[in-house]
Amino acid sequence: MKVLPAEGVAFDVTMPTVIIGAGAAGLTAALALRDAGQDVLVLERDPVPRGSTALSAGLIPAAGTRWQKAASIEDSADTFAADIMAKASNEPDAAMVSAIAGRIGGVLEWLADKHGLDFSVITDFRYPGHSACRMHGLPSRSGEELVNRLREAAEKAGADILCDAQVTALFAESDGKIRGLDFRRPDGSEERLGCEALILACNGYGGNPALVERYVPQLAKALYFGHAGNQGEALLWGEALGAATRHLSGHQGHGSVAHPIGILISWATMTEGGFQVNVEGRRFSDESHGYSEQAAKVLQQPDGIAWSVFDERIASIARQFEDFRQAEAAGVIVSAEDVAGLARVTKLPETALAETFAEVEALKREGATDDFGRAFASVPPLQPPYRAVRVTGALFHTQGGLVVNPQARVLRPDGTAFPNLFAAGGAACGVSGSRAEGYLSGNGLLTAVALGHMAGEAAAG
Repeated sequence: MKVLPAEGVAFDVTMPTVIIGAGAAGLTAALALRDAGQDVLVLERDPVPRGSTALSAGLIPAAGTRWQKAASIEDSADTFAADIMAKASNEPDAAMVSAIAGRIGGVLEWLADKHGLDFSVITDFRYPGHSACRMHGLPSRSGEELVNRLREAAEKAGADILCDAQVTALFAESDGKIRGLDFRRPDGSEERLGCEALILACNGYGGNPALVERYVPQLAKALYFGHAGNQGEALLWGEALGAATRHLSGHQGHGSVAHPIGILISWATMTEGGFQVNVEGRRFSDESHGYSEQAAKVLQQPDGIAWSVFDERIASIARQFEDFRQAEAAGVIVSAEDVAGLARVTKLPETALAETFAEVEALKREGATDDFGRAFASVPPLQPPYRAVRVTGALFHTQGGLVVNPQARVLRPDGTAFPNLFAAGGAACGVSGSRAEGYLSGNGLLTAVALGHMAGEAAAG
């Protein structure tokens, strides 16, 4: 992960644009470049493109789309931008938020019309912080399907994707212009490649324990549920070049990863009327606020464990997600006809669990707000059969990174742009601010796809 002087270095082959990383950001950038008629090479360190995208639910928030209009959902880019800013306590750059929120709807429609990705909008529940139903996904509601469909589209469009190619060094001129790079093949051999433009789409640093300890110490011991390849190369290269960085402590956690099997459990289990208890059978937080900040709250409980409690109605909503179906198939979601039976199968204290059930259902009947600040007005009661799953908190991916402008150009601290360097997705500073609480559901794929498209268009130009 070095930056070396480019002076005197010869490159046998030079590509117009090279992209490092074949997740949602890199593949979207590649599609934008190919639409502009430009040749592009995507370098991916893994045997097949997967990355953080494949580990996600594959949902991308967008406002004002034709799918929303068909479902009679009123929404706008301005409303979406306001939701992003409100969740992040107005920390993000407002101009970047506006640019991203204004672009993403058109990008999804372009991916559907030009490249055959059959998106639809989720209408049966709303994620915390979103004032409208605006999560768009493919039929399986899985990130694996999303990255596979983007890869297929990029290959069909003529983008070259080279896997098992780990970039080890960049070559830069004194003014910061990137001239090329070295990458390593599985047999240890090194190859050198020139480029006219470089797009960093290799995500953040969640897989680098030293960087997590430095920037997100509260989750340093947490389960890491992101991609192991997220080692912070983009951040380290950018810092070596003198690039500006921002909100490096920003991250997305998740307070609902089935333990010990490691399967993501949809937060619809909470927003639709479920609740979480610790191993003592007691609630400990406002579960409706957001799954990102809930990670640290779960980890603060005894053994870092919680149980998510819901019912069959909620389970039927969550089954639209491939992860939830896998969890059911694996037998980690337990069921009981009454509270006493649920206490037996979860090994939770029956008296405490029954008291918690009674408290929650009383709050729902009264439409009251509890001591944690959760409002239960219009929240449906839980009905047997009841469901529960043992979960822990996890770090998914980081949200801070290299500062970019609305063309996804990497900036210096003085605001000037590097001549030919772009960043997208987790490599760039996102729109979640500096804290886990600032993460609005879908922010990761939002910036991957929107900034990827921006970077591809700008590099082509």
